[in-house]
Amino acid sequence: MLRKILIANRGEIAVRIIRACAEMGIRSVAIYSEADRFALHVKKADESYCIGSEPLAGYLNPHALVNLAASTGCDAIHPGYGFLSENALFAKICKDRGLIFIGPESDVIHRMGDKTEARKAMIKAGIPVTPGSEGNVVNVEEALSIAEQIGYPIMLKATSGGGGRGIRRCDSQQELLQNYDRVISEATKAFGSADVFLEKCVVNPRHIEVQVLGDHHGNTIHLYERDCSIQRRNQKLIEIAPSPQLDEAQRQYIGGLAVLAAKAVGYTNAGTVEFLLDDKDRFYFMEMNTRVQVEHTITETITGVDIVEEQIRVAAGLPLRFKQEEIKRRGYAIQFRVNAEDPKNSFLPSFGHISRYYAPGGPGVRTDTAIYTGYEVPPFYDSMLAKVIVNAHTWEDAIKRGERALKDMGLFGIKTTIPYYLKILSHPEFRSGRFNTSFVESHPELVNYSLKPRPEVLASVIAAAMAAHTGL
Repeated sequence: MLRKILIANRGEIAVRIIRACAEMGIRSVAIYSEADRFALHVKKADESYCIGSEPLAGYLNPHALVNLAASTGCDAIHPGYGFLSENALFAKICKDRGLIFIGPESDVIHRMGDKTEARKAMIKAGIPVTPGSEGNVVNVEEALSIAEQIGYPIMLKATSGGGGRGIRRCDSQQELLQNYDRVISEATKAFGSADVFLEKCVVNPRHIEVQVLGDHHGNTIHLYERDCSIQRRNQKLIEIAPSPQLDEAQRQYIGGLAVLAAKAVGYTNAGTVEFLLDDKDRFYFMEMNTRVQVEHTITETITGVDIVEEQIRVAAGLPLRFKQEEIKRRGYAIQFRVNAEDPKNSFLPSFGHISRYYAPGGPGVRTDTAIYTGYEVPPFYDSMLAKVIVNAHTWEDAIKRGERALKDMGLFGIKTTIPYYLKILSHPEFRSGRFNTSFVESHPELVNYSLKPRPEVLASVIAAAMAAHTGL
């Protein structure tokens, strides 16, 4: 078993990994920029080291992180998600220095990170993919020719893209001409590659992904699916496991496809195979994420499998502890990404001082976060503050529990997406369990909520006014 792990990340995922290490008797090493000096993951780790004054540079320097891991006696690095988690070079540097990268092999990361190579691998394995270019398009003329063959609308995508960036939908030749250079520019800036490809746009699909685990002993299993259709500009907001939109036959089919896809590329550790489901109930491979997902929590909730612990065990060379037939699911789980954003103001980021915070609790509620009362939310990173996860036996009860948990949560000093999520939960389309990726754009009225002060907040305002009036 591993003895000491450097966590090449920050925020709630770093805290999540630290907790897994603590339960496994493994020492944890945190890293932080000056902007994160007072972050919770710094306080919770066994050891913590500053990686520089720049907010981002230290988290994105693979050589410096590997050097730090080696000098502090670590035998492994966990990349979490984001930052260098899907960086094939980082995984290779770890291996070259004799450190274990807690994730798949570097060649698999590279292959699945290249969207055109991933498509080719899936086609070879018999996994259905959307019609599109066979590889990267050479120029806009080739893109126009292929689009004419497969028909509009099409999706123009960065080959090395991810996280919803480097993607444009084009409904016509004119839009393709307008977006071609934009996607190349965004791809070059965000991913260091100008390569793009295109594929047929599946209009208003459902976004269904499957969690897979593979070890170095030839065992590969799935942990059922998650529904990620509630998203804004390709960024997920609310995730559900299992999908309330699938029947049992579909569930078994897509789980089998995901395992087949993972085996086809020799996948080890935790990963996610993402699919689009069209209005005729046809599944199409979209991409494979070669890391732990933000929404791994809801899969853990319905299956009882600690995915982060399994990642560490697999990296240490141990076999999976579960066979496919032993994986049982129970009820429904919903995850809400509580973001520091103001939905009423075009989701403008809302960073700053958290004057008061308390997490929701009670049966079937889990909160993963790295914030606390008095924490100063820095403006340099992703806007996600916390993940609120609820579970219940039925879909209807999970919705009710979600409403209660979000109302229980106290987070003051900045704007958050909590009121917006409550409006989504109350919408008949969501409650019916029948929605697609157009839900957010189709319901702009949901941001028209009113913010009623809680009794305790109103009481404090009245008390302050009285004190000011009386001079006390």
